[in-house]
Amino acid sequence: MRRKPLLINTARGGWVDESAVGPALETGQISGAGFDVLMAEPPAPDHPFMTLVDRPNFILTPHVAWASDEAVQGLADQLVDNIEAFVRGEPRNVV
Repeated sequence: MRRKPLLINTARGGWVDESAVGPALETGQISGAGFDVLMAEPPAPDHPFMTLVDRPNFILTPHVAWASDEAVQGLADQLVDNIEAFVRGEPRNVV
């Protein structure tokens, strides 16, 4: 079996040449791609990914994983923990 990479970007928009993803899928250079970040969000109607959304080997999701109730509660809990630690004289995450 030949190896063909699966390209997934959930980190930062702009790290991948977005205009090259479609041709790479077409030629088989990559077997599939999944993105939840783009250079510009939301994507314009003429963004190269808009022509790929119906492909079975391409997934595009909105970059909103942080917006779930659980994630927001986790952020609030971390904020309270950080403030309480600072008040105790034990600051965390000092940069």
